[in-house]
Amino acid sequence: MKRGIYMARLNIQRRKKKNITGYIFLLIFFLLLSFASGYFVGVNSGKVDVSEQEEAGITVQEPATGLQQPATPDLVERIMSEMTVSDMVYQMMFVTPESITNVGAVIQAGETTKKAIEQYPVGGLVYFDKNFETREQTVTMLKNTQSFSKIPLFLGVDEEGGRVSRVGKNPEMGVTHHPPMKQIGDTNNKAEAYAVGQTLGRDLSALGLNVNFAPVADVLVSAGNEEIGDRSFGTESDAVSAMVEEIVKGMEENGLSAVLKHFPGHGSTQANSHLGTSESIRTLDEIKSAELLPFVSGIHAGAGMVMVSHMTLTNATEEKVPCSVSKEIITDLLIDDLGYNGLIITDSFQMKAITERYTAGEAAVKAIEAGVDMILMPASLTEAHKAIVDAVDSGAVSKERIEHSVRKILTVKHQKGMLK
Repeated sequence: MKRGIYMARLNIQRRKKKNITGYIFLLIFFLLLSFASGYFVGVNSGKVDVSEQEEAGITVQEPATGLQQPATPDLVERIMSEMTVSDMVYQMMFVTPESITNVGAVIQAGETTKKAIEQYPVGGLVYFDKNFETREQTVTMLKNTQSFSKIPLFLGVDEEGGRVSRVGKNPEMGVTHHPPMKQIGDTNNKAEAYAVGQTLGRDLSALGLNVNFAPVADVLVSAGNEEIGDRSFGTESDAVSAMVEEIVKGMEENGLSAVLKHFPGHGSTQANSHLGTSESIRTLDEIKSAELLPFVSGIHAGAGMVMVSHMTLTNATEEKVPCSVSKEIITDLLIDDLGYNGLIITDSFQMKAITERYTAGEAAVKAIEAGVDMILMPASLTEAHKAIVDAVDSGAVSKERIEHSVRKILTVKHQKGMLK
């Protein structure tokens, strides 16, 4: 009897061992199958030839061909289902509060701001020195402004440090005024750049701001470039890349969206694009080997947006137009070659490099056709908006194209915890 029980237990144990062994072999089989499937999908995924970029040290992602993008949350789709084409086009605008309120200098947000946001439901507002008087005034103004918008707003500022400081140079704001980024770059200390990013993130987020139009990711190629000058971390692409990566991490980890500027690198120009046409004679190969590297580092570090410059690349593109309205630069280079699928915003469309060449409507439509998601400070908000809506109505720009950008904008807002 005891022997029978012993043999029965032994048989059960043997069967268990056999079952376990079978499960292990089955698991290994499926793992190998998954690996093989992924390998062949990767081989046949239609990657562009990236040999030139890899030789230049640029890590290139899968191209974002067509209007592909990741699956979006149900909340984003629900919001979009309730938006008209007009609403969606306004969401693509990032403007000053003065442009919607017609107030000389907005320093508070009350009934006028509320009505303006209802009439012009823009995606973002950018603030300057004149809008910031005291810390308490700023916090109240931004809090009220945000409460008036049906869709939460990007609230942005240029806080680079040095000469471009809208908040830090005002002692009443109680935030750090950082030195020019050249001084940070000269330390060759990545921890210093990260600390600056952390402080910017904490300081600006505490005020109610959520976007910083910084850092300058330009490599200072031309010593005579005064528009960029000490705003850049330096003259060596590898060193600038390391600093850009760290400052972006510091900001993003502390609730502030970093904006890499001025794509594809504004450090080789001589003229100031604020004052008129600004050109670079750099070739595309030269740009890929130097100027693009900090942008790639910043993108990989999680930068929320990329800002495109107004310079014209006379030896790099067939169409001699500002980069901010160039399909070759935005769609072909930034989106397809670099595989970037984040938000793309123009530099200010009130700069003379744009206004001397295009009307507000022409510039807006051309930027959308080139692949831009948001237009910063159009010379006329109403003209830019009308021109894009008219282009959709006529079929010159597809509704799908507008939805693509708005879906990206709302998805980023959702990822940042802005949409509830």
